[in-house]
Amino acid sequence: QVQLVEYGGGSVEAGGSLRLSCAGSGMTRTHYCMAWFLQGPGNARQGVAGISTSDGDTVYADSVKGRFTISQDNAEKRVTLQMDSLKPEDTARYYCAVDAGDCLTSSLNRPNWFIYWGQGTQVTVSS
Repeated sequence: QVQLVEYGGGSVEAGGSLRLSCAGSGMTRTHYCMAWFLQGPGNARQGVAGISTSDGDTVYADSVKGRFTISQDNAEKRVTLQMDSLKPEDTARYYCAVDAGDCLTSSLNRPNWFIYWGQGTQVTVSS
């Protein structure tokens, strides 16, 4: 059984940085898409960034390109989301999720593809 635990998050002023980490266990395949989604109050989950564990290929939502960077420590089955130049609209609960297989361009638009989810961590950006 795959389990995901998120670390990081918190509160920061606009323009600041935060780092989120997700540690996975029970992941026995070579190919996974590990991704981050955000969800604001009353809103659907939106994809932020994803990384294919097989080759490190990444996908990003347009809204975070150039500001967020996803990386992995494959040996540890851990992914990190470095969030820079944060904006108030980035405020949300952030979830780590895993799908079997490599990330596709459309992966971030398909949260229902992701089978395993962490408990989420809150990110609050004040103006």
